Amino acid sequence: MAAKPGTCTGFSVFKVKVNVMRQTLVLLHRYLGLATAVFLIVTGLTGAVISWDHELDEWLNPHLYKTASSAEALSSIELAERLEASLPQVQISYFELLQEPGHTQSFWVEPRMDPATGKFYAVDYNQVFIDPASGEIVGKREWGRVWPITTETLMSFLYKLHYSFHIPEFWGTDHWGIWLLGIIALVWTIDCFVGLAVTLPRRKKSPRTPSRSWWQRWKPAWMIKAGAGRARLTFDLHRAFSLWTWALLLTIAFTAFSLNLYREVFFPMMSLVSDVTPSPLEERTPNDHSNPITPTLTFRDIAAIGENQAAQMGWRQPLNSLWYAREWGIYRAEFFDADAGHGAGGVGHKALFFDGHSGEYLGDFIPWQGTAADLFVQAQFPVHSGRILGLPGRILISIMGVVIAMLSVTGILIWLRKRRAAAPARVERDSPLPSTAT
Repeated sequence: MAAKPGTCTGFSVFKVKVNVMRQTLVLLHRYLGLATAVFLIVTGLTGAVISWDHELDEWLNPHLYKTASSAEALSSIELAERLEASLPQVQISYFELLQEPGHTQSFWVEPRMDPATGKFYAVDYNQVFIDPASGEIVGKREWGRVWPITTETLMSFLYKLHYSFHIPEFWGTDHWGIWLLGIIALVWTIDCFVGLAVTLPRRKKSPRTPSRSWWQRWKPAWMIKAGAGRARLTFDLHRAFSLWTWALLLTIAFTAFSLNLYREVFFPMMSLVSDVTPSPLEERTPNDHSNPITPTLTFRDIAAIGENQAAQMGWRQPLNSLWYAREWGIYRAEFFDADAGHGAGGVGHKALFFDGHSGEYLGDFIPWQGTAADLFVQAQFPVHSGRILGLPGRILISIMGVVIAMLSVTGILIWLRKRRAAAPARVERDSPLPSTAT
Protein backbone atom coordinates (compact mmCIF):
# COMPACT_ATOMS: atom_id res chain seq x y z
CA MET A 1 0.00 0.00 0.00
CA ALA A 2 1.36 3.43 -0.90
CA ALA A 3 2.56 5.67 1.92
CA LYS A 4 0.30 8.53 2.88
CA PRO A 5 1.60 11.93 1.87
CA GLY A 6 3.37 13.81 4.64
CA THR A 7 4.10 10.73 6.79
CA CYS A 8 7.04 8.35 6.27
CA THR A 9 8.00 9.80 2.90
CA GLY A 10 8.26 13.33 4.30
CA PHE A 11 10.13 12.05 7.31
CA SER A 12 12.59 10.20 5.05
CA VAL A 13 13.33 13.32 3.02
CA PHE A 14 13.94 15.29 6.18
CA LYS A 15 16.16 12.52 7.53
CA VAL A 16 18.28 12.58 4.35
CA LYS A 17 18.78 16.34 4.67
CA VAL A 18 19.76 16.03 8.32
CA ASN A 19 22.24 13.26 7.52
CA VAL A 20 23.83 15.31 4.75
CA MET A 21 24.18 18.28 7.10
CA ARG A 22 25.66 16.05 9.80
CA GLN A 23 28.17 14.50 7.39
CA THR A 24 29.18 18.01 6.31
CA LEU A 25 29.74 19.04 9.92
CA VAL A 26 31.73 15.87 10.61
CA LEU A 27 34.01 16.57 7.64
CA LEU A 28 34.35 20.22 8.66
CA HIS A 29 35.25 19.24 12.24
CA ARG A 30 37.75 16.68 10.97
CA TYR A 31 39.67 19.05 8.73
CA LEU A 32 39.50 22.08 11.01
CA GLY A 33 40.83 19.84 13.77
CA LEU A 34 43.63 18.45 11.60
CA ALA A 35 44.60 21.97 10.49
CA THR A 36 45.00 23.13 14.08
CA ALA A 37 46.12 19.91 15.81
CA VAL A 38 49.89 20.35 15.77
CA PHE A 39 49.62 23.97 16.90
CA LEU A 40 47.23 23.06 19.72
CA ILE A 41 49.46 20.23 20.94
CA VAL A 42 52.40 22.61 21.22
CA THR A 43 50.47 25.54 22.67
CA GLY A 44 48.54 23.29 25.05
CA LEU A 45 51.65 21.70 26.54
CA THR A 46 53.60 24.95 26.68
CA GLY A 47 50.61 26.68 28.24
CA ALA A 48 50.50 24.05 30.97
CA VAL A 49 54.14 24.83 31.80
CA ILE A 50 54.23 28.61 31.49
CA SER A 51 51.39 28.99 33.98
CA TRP A 52 54.29 28.66 36.41
CA ASP A 53 56.90 30.56 34.41
CA HIS A 54 58.17 32.76 37.23
CA GLU A 55 58.39 29.97 39.79
CA LEU A 56 60.09 27.54 37.39
CA ASP A 57 62.45 30.21 36.07
CA GLU A 58 63.54 31.10 39.59
CA TRP A 59 64.00 27.42 40.46
CA LEU A 60 66.11 26.82 37.34
CA ASN A 61 68.21 29.96 37.78
CA PRO A 62 68.91 30.71 41.45
CA HIS A 63 72.18 32.37 40.40
CA LEU A 64 70.12 35.07 38.66
CA TYR A 65 67.33 35.51 41.18
CA LYS A 66 68.83 34.90 44.62
CA THR A 67 71.34 36.96 46.59
CA ALA A 68 72.94 36.29 49.95
CA SER A 69 73.60 39.97 50.61
CA SER A 70 72.04 41.24 53.85
CA ALA A 71 73.06 44.89 53.46
CA GLU A 72 70.48 47.61 52.98
CA ALA A 73 69.24 47.75 49.40
CA LEU A 74 69.63 50.80 47.19
CA SER A 75 66.45 52.24 45.71
CA SER A 76 65.34 50.69 42.43
CA ILE A 77 65.54 54.04 40.66
CA GLU A 78 69.12 54.55 41.81
CA LEU A 79 69.96 51.04 40.59
CA ALA A 80 68.36 51.90 37.25
CA GLU A 81 70.47 55.04 36.93
CA ARG A 82 73.65 53.14 37.78
CA LEU A 83 72.79 50.45 35.27
CA GLU A 84 72.27 52.88 32.39
CA ALA A 85 75.50 54.68 33.33
CA SER A 86 77.49 51.42 33.30
CA LEU A 87 75.82 50.05 30.12
CA PRO A 88 75.37 53.07 27.83
CA GLN A 89 74.48 50.81 24.87
CA VAL A 90 71.11 49.96 26.40
CA GLN A 91 68.03 51.77 27.63
CA ILE A 92 65.86 50.45 30.47
CA SER A 93 62.28 49.75 29.42
CA TYR A 94 60.74 48.20 32.55
CA PHE A 95 61.48 47.45 36.20
CA GLU A 96 59.70 47.06 39.52
CA LEU A 97 60.38 49.28 42.52
CA LEU A 98 59.42 47.12 45.49
CA GLN A 99 62.10 44.52 46.08
CA GLU A 100 61.76 40.96 47.37
CA PRO A 101 64.07 40.20 50.32
CA GLY A 102 66.91 37.90 49.33
CA HIS A 103 66.30 38.48 45.62
CA THR A 104 68.12 40.38 42.92
CA GLN A 105 66.56 43.29 41.05
CA SER A 106 65.78 42.63 37.39
CA PHE A 107 65.65 45.25 34.63
CA TRP A 108 64.34 44.87 31.09
CA VAL A 109 66.47 46.71 28.54
CA GLU A 110 66.51 47.51 24.83
CA PRO A 111 69.46 48.58 22.66
CA ARG A 112 70.03 52.26 22.02
CA MET A 113 70.74 53.70 18.60
CA ASP A 114 74.41 53.98 17.67
CA PRO A 115 74.82 57.56 16.35
CA ALA A 116 77.83 56.50 14.27
CA THR A 117 75.93 53.88 12.28
CA GLY A 118 72.29 54.88 12.69
CA LYS A 119 71.56 51.31 13.79
CA PHE A 120 70.94 49.71 17.15
CA TYR A 121 73.93 48.61 19.18
CA ALA A 122 74.47 44.88 18.93
CA VAL A 123 73.73 43.52 22.39
CA ASP A 124 72.98 39.88 23.17
CA TYR A 125 70.76 40.45 26.22
CA ASN A 126 67.50 42.16 27.11
CA GLN A 127 67.34 41.43 30.85
CA VAL A 128 69.87 42.39 33.53
CA PHE A 129 69.98 41.18 37.14
CA ILE A 130 71.57 43.37 39.83
CA ASP A 131 72.43 42.83 43.49
CA PRO A 132 70.26 45.52 45.13
CA ALA A 133 72.74 46.16 47.95
CA SER A 134 75.96 46.57 45.96
CA GLY A 135 74.58 47.55 42.55
CA GLU A 136 76.75 44.81 41.00
CA ILE A 137 75.50 43.11 37.84
CA VAL A 138 75.13 39.39 38.65
CA GLY A 139 73.80 38.22 35.28
CA LYS A 140 72.41 39.05 31.85
CA ARG A 141 70.33 37.04 29.43
CA GLU A 142 68.26 37.31 26.26
CA TRP A 143 64.66 36.51 27.12
CA GLY A 144 63.04 34.54 24.28
CA ARG A 145 66.28 33.35 22.64
CA VAL A 146 65.68 30.50 20.21
CA TRP A 147 69.11 28.87 20.40
CA PRO A 148 71.00 27.67 22.33
CA ILE A 149 68.42 26.61 24.89
CA THR A 150 69.86 26.71 28.40
CA THR A 151 68.39 26.80 31.89
CA GLU A 152 68.50 30.61 31.61
CA THR A 153 66.46 30.70 28.39
CA LEU A 154 64.24 27.59 28.66
CA MET A 155 61.17 29.22 30.20
CA SER A 156 61.26 32.24 27.92
CA PHE A 157 61.76 29.92 24.93
CA LEU A 158 58.59 28.03 25.88
CA TYR A 159 56.69 31.26 26.59
CA LYS A 160 57.50 32.75 23.20
CA LEU A 161 56.86 29.43 21.47
CA HIS A 162 53.40 29.43 23.04
CA TYR A 163 52.25 32.70 21.47
CA SER A 164 54.43 33.15 18.35
CA PHE A 165 55.99 29.78 17.44
CA HIS A 166 59.29 31.66 17.13
CA ILE A 167 58.52 32.59 13.53
CA PRO A 168 61.27 35.11 12.66
CA GLU A 169 60.95 38.63 11.38
CA PHE A 170 60.61 39.13 7.62
CA TRP A 171 59.07 41.74 5.34
CA GLY A 172 59.61 44.31 8.08
CA THR A 173 57.58 42.72 10.88
CA ASP A 174 58.07 40.07 13.54
CA HIS A 175 54.34 39.55 14.09
CA TRP A 176 53.86 36.68 11.64
CA GLY A 177 53.85 34.01 14.33
CA ILE A 178 51.48 36.01 16.52
CA TRP A 179 49.09 36.50 13.59
CA LEU A 180 49.31 32.84 12.56
CA LEU A 181 48.41 31.59 16.03
CA GLY A 182 45.65 34.20 16.21
CA ILE A 183 44.14 32.72 13.04
CA ILE A 184 44.59 29.21 14.44
CA ALA A 185 42.75 30.31 17.60
CA LEU A 186 39.92 31.79 15.51
CA VAL A 187 39.58 28.51 13.58
CA TRP A 188 39.63 26.64 16.88
CA THR A 189 36.87 28.89 18.25
CA ILE A 190 34.67 28.06 15.25
CA ASP A 191 35.52 24.37 15.56
CA CYS A 192 34.35 24.37 19.18
CA PHE A 193 30.80 24.96 17.91
CA VAL A 194 31.15 22.51 15.04
CA GLY A 195 32.52 19.82 17.36
CA LEU A 196 29.65 20.36 19.81
CA ALA A 197 27.12 20.04 16.99
CA VAL A 198 28.42 16.64 15.82
CA THR A 199 27.96 15.18 19.31
CA LEU A 200 24.28 16.07 19.42
CA PRO A 201 21.95 13.04 19.21
CA ARG A 202 20.52 12.00 15.89
CA ARG A 203 16.81 12.25 15.22
CA LYS A 204 14.78 9.15 15.92
CA LYS A 205 15.07 6.51 13.18
CA SER A 206 11.36 6.71 12.40
CA PRO A 207 8.20 8.10 13.96
CA ARG A 208 7.29 4.57 15.09
CA THR A 209 10.45 3.87 17.15
CA PRO A 210 10.10 3.88 20.95
CA SER A 211 10.33 7.38 22.34
CA ARG A 212 13.41 8.35 24.38
CA SER A 213 14.17 11.79 25.73
CA TRP A 214 16.67 13.99 23.98
CA TRP A 215 19.03 13.76 26.98
CA GLN A 216 18.83 9.93 27.04
CA ARG A 217 20.00 9.86 23.45
CA TRP A 218 22.81 12.40 24.11
CA LYS A 219 23.98 10.95 27.43
CA PRO A 220 26.30 8.25 25.93
CA ALA A 221 28.39 11.00 24.29
CA TRP A 222 29.36 12.20 27.78
CA MET A 223 30.45 8.76 28.95
CA ILE A 224 33.59 6.63 28.59
CA LYS A 225 32.62 3.01 28.09
CA ALA A 226 34.23 0.71 30.62
CA GLY A 227 36.32 -2.11 29.17
CA ALA A 228 36.17 -0.70 25.67
CA GLY A 229 38.84 -1.52 23.09
CA ARG A 230 41.59 0.89 22.13
CA ALA A 231 39.71 2.46 19.23
CA ARG A 232 36.52 3.00 21.23
CA LEU A 233 38.48 4.32 24.23
CA THR A 234 40.28 6.85 21.99
CA PHE A 235 36.97 8.02 20.54
CA ASP A 236 35.28 8.25 23.95
CA LEU A 237 38.17 10.20 25.46
CA HIS A 238 38.04 12.66 22.57
CA ARG A 239 34.28 13.15 22.67
CA ALA A 240 33.61 13.01 26.42
CA PHE A 241 36.49 15.28 27.47
CA SER A 242 35.48 17.75 24.75
CA LEU A 243 31.96 17.92 26.14
CA TRP A 244 32.87 18.13 29.82
CA THR A 245 35.41 20.90 29.20
CA TRP A 246 33.64 22.59 26.27
CA ALA A 247 33.04 25.94 27.99
CA LEU A 248 36.68 26.15 29.07
CA LEU A 249 37.92 25.15 25.62
CA LEU A 250 35.81 27.86 24.00
CA THR A 251 37.00 30.43 26.54
CA ILE A 252 40.68 29.60 26.00
CA ALA A 253 40.28 29.56 22.21
CA PHE A 254 38.46 32.89 22.06
CA THR A 255 40.81 34.68 24.44
CA ALA A 256 43.82 33.37 22.47
CA PHE A 257 42.30 34.86 19.32
CA SER A 258 41.55 38.17 21.04
CA LEU A 259 45.09 38.49 22.43
CA ASN A 260 46.99 37.61 19.24
CA LEU A 261 44.77 39.62 16.90
CA TYR A 262 43.91 42.40 19.35
CA ARG A 263 44.79 45.45 17.27
CA GLU A 264 44.00 43.87 13.91
CA VAL A 265 40.58 42.30 14.62
CA PHE A 266 39.43 42.16 18.25
CA PHE A 267 39.58 45.84 19.25
CA PRO A 268 37.95 47.08 15.98
CA MET A 269 35.30 44.36 16.34
CA MET A 270 34.51 45.35 19.92
CA SER A 271 34.36 49.01 18.89
CA LEU A 272 31.58 48.18 16.42
CA VAL A 273 29.29 46.63 19.02
CA SER A 274 30.05 48.71 22.11
CA ASP A 275 31.96 51.71 23.38
CA VAL A 276 35.57 50.76 24.12
CA THR A 277 37.70 53.30 25.94
CA PRO A 278 41.06 53.43 24.14
CA SER A 279 44.23 53.63 26.22
CA PRO A 280 46.76 56.40 25.52
CA LEU A 281 48.80 53.80 23.62
CA GLU A 282 45.87 53.14 21.29
CA GLU A 283 45.19 56.85 20.76
CA ARG A 284 48.77 57.60 19.66
CA THR A 285 50.33 56.32 16.44
CA PRO A 286 53.61 54.63 17.31
CA ASN A 287 56.90 55.26 15.57
CA ASP A 288 58.51 52.50 13.59
CA HIS A 289 60.49 50.05 15.72
CA SER A 290 63.70 51.28 14.12
CA ASN A 291 62.92 54.89 15.11
CA PRO A 292 62.33 54.91 18.89
CA ILE A 293 61.54 58.11 20.79
CA THR A 294 64.18 59.21 23.31
CA PRO A 295 62.41 60.68 26.36
CA THR A 296 63.31 64.02 27.91
CA LEU A 297 62.12 62.93 31.35
CA THR A 298 63.78 60.17 33.37
CA PHE A 299 62.29 57.38 35.44
CA ARG A 300 63.02 59.45 38.55
CA ASP A 301 61.04 62.37 37.08
CA ILE A 302 58.09 60.13 36.21
CA ALA A 303 58.13 58.47 39.64
CA ALA A 304 57.71 61.86 41.31
CA ILE A 305 55.03 63.01 38.84
CA GLY A 306 53.20 59.69 39.11
CA GLU A 307 53.15 59.59 42.90
CA ASN A 308 51.84 63.14 43.00
CA GLN A 309 49.08 62.34 40.47
CA ALA A 310 48.11 59.16 42.35
CA ALA A 311 47.89 61.08 45.63
CA GLN A 312 45.55 63.60 43.99
CA MET A 313 43.37 60.72 42.82
CA GLY A 314 43.28 59.19 46.29
CA TRP A 315 45.16 56.02 45.40
CA ARG A 316 46.72 54.26 48.39
CA GLN A 317 48.75 51.57 46.62
CA PRO A 318 52.48 52.31 46.27
CA LEU A 319 54.23 52.92 42.97
CA ASN A 320 55.63 49.51 42.09
CA SER A 321 56.65 49.48 38.44
CA LEU A 322 57.68 51.82 35.65
CA TRP A 323 57.58 51.08 31.94
CA TYR A 324 58.66 53.22 29.01
CA ALA A 325 57.09 52.42 25.63
CA ARG A 326 59.67 53.99 23.38
CA GLU A 327 57.80 53.58 20.09
CA TRP A 328 55.01 55.71 21.60
CA GLY A 329 57.10 57.98 23.83
CA ILE A 330 54.84 57.16 26.78
CA TYR A 331 55.60 56.15 30.36
CA ARG A 332 53.29 53.83 32.31
CA ALA A 333 53.45 53.86 36.12
CA GLU A 334 51.73 50.99 37.92
CA PHE A 335 50.52 51.04 41.53
CA PHE A 336 50.10 47.82 43.49
CA ASP A 337 51.11 46.13 46.73
CA ALA A 338 54.08 43.79 46.93
CA ASP A 339 51.88 40.71 47.30
CA ALA A 340 49.91 41.48 44.11
CA GLY A 341 52.55 40.25 41.65
CA HIS A 342 53.51 36.87 40.19
CA GLY A 343 50.10 35.49 39.37
CA ALA A 344 47.86 37.23 41.87
CA GLY A 345 44.21 37.35 40.87
CA GLY A 346 42.46 40.17 39.04
CA VAL A 347 42.71 41.88 35.69
CA GLY A 348 45.78 44.01 36.31
CA HIS A 349 47.03 46.92 38.37
CA LYS A 350 46.07 50.57 38.53
CA ALA A 351 48.23 52.57 36.13
CA LEU A 352 48.87 56.14 35.02
CA PHE A 353 50.22 57.22 31.62
CA PHE A 354 52.51 60.22 31.03
CA ASP A 355 54.13 61.82 28.00
CA GLY A 356 57.86 61.12 27.91
CA HIS A 357 58.76 64.70 26.99
CA SER A 358 56.31 66.95 28.81
CA GLY A 359 55.20 64.67 31.64
CA GLU A 360 51.60 65.45 30.69
CA TYR A 361 49.07 63.14 32.32
CA LEU A 362 47.51 61.19 29.44
CA GLY A 363 45.09 58.86 31.18
CA ASP A 364 44.75 55.93 33.52
CA PHE A 365 43.83 52.29 33.78
CA ILE A 366 41.66 51.21 36.71
CA PRO A 367 40.75 47.51 36.98
CA TRP A 368 37.05 46.67 36.75
CA GLN A 369 36.05 50.17 35.72
CA GLY A 370 34.67 51.37 32.41
CA THR A 371 32.01 50.24 29.96
CA ALA A 372 30.92 46.62 29.61
CA ALA A 373 33.23 46.36 26.60
CA ASP A 374 36.11 47.79 28.65
CA LEU A 375 35.62 45.12 31.31
CA PHE A 376 35.43 42.41 28.65
CA VAL A 377 38.68 43.63 27.08
CA GLN A 378 40.41 43.84 30.47
CA ALA A 379 39.53 40.23 31.25
CA GLN A 380 41.05 38.63 28.14
CA PHE A 381 44.59 37.88 29.36
CA PRO A 382 43.69 37.17 33.00
CA VAL A 383 41.01 34.72 31.84
CA HIS A 384 43.27 33.10 29.25
CA SER A 385 46.07 32.59 31.76
CA GLY A 386 43.76 31.68 34.65
CA ARG A 387 45.28 34.48 36.72
CA ILE A 388 41.88 36.09 37.16
CA LEU A 389 41.25 33.37 39.79
CA GLY A 390 44.74 33.46 41.27
CA LEU A 391 46.37 30.14 42.15
CA PRO A 392 43.29 27.92 41.49
CA GLY A 393 42.95 29.47 38.03
CA ARG A 394 46.56 28.76 37.16
CA ILE A 395 46.17 25.14 38.24
CA LEU A 396 43.04 24.83 36.09
CA ILE A 397 44.80 26.28 33.03
CA SER A 398 47.70 23.85 33.48
CA ILE A 399 45.27 20.92 33.52
CA MET A 400 43.46 22.32 30.47
CA GLY A 401 46.74 22.60 28.58
CA VAL A 402 47.21 18.84 28.93
CA VAL A 403 43.56 18.23 27.99
CA ILE A 404 43.91 20.34 24.83
CA ALA A 405 46.99 18.38 23.77
CA MET A 406 45.21 15.08 24.51
CA LEU A 407 42.15 16.07 22.45
CA SER A 408 44.36 16.97 19.49
CA VAL A 409 46.31 13.70 19.70
CA THR A 410 43.15 11.58 19.99
CA GLY A 411 41.64 13.50 17.08
CA ILE A 412 44.62 12.61 14.91
CA LEU A 413 44.43 8.95 16.01
CA ILE A 414 40.72 8.77 15.14
CA TRP A 415 41.43 10.21 11.70
CA LEU A 416 44.30 7.77 11.08
CA ARG A 417 42.16 4.80 12.10
CA LYS A 418 39.33 5.85 9.79
CA ARG A 419 41.80 6.44 6.98
CA ARG A 420 43.35 2.97 7.39
CA ALA A 421 39.88 1.40 7.51
CA ALA A 422 38.89 3.16 4.29
CA ALA A 423 42.12 2.29 2.46
CA PRO A 424 41.00 -1.13 1.06
CA ALA A 425 37.81 0.43 -0.34
CA ARG A 426 39.84 3.20 -1.99
CA VAL A 427 42.22 0.67 -3.53
CA GLU A 428 39.33 -1.38 -4.89
CA ARG A 429 37.61 1.73 -6.21
CA ASP A 430 40.73 3.05 -7.92
CA SER A 431 41.85 -0.31 -9.37
CA PRO A 432 41.24 -0.82 -13.13
CA LEU A 433 38.40 -3.19 -14.07
CA PRO A 434 39.58 -6.65 -15.15
CA SER A 435 39.79 -7.09 -18.89
CA THR A 436 36.94 -9.02 -20.52
CA ALA A 437 38.79 -9.51 -23.80
CA THR A 438 39.42 -13.11 -24.81
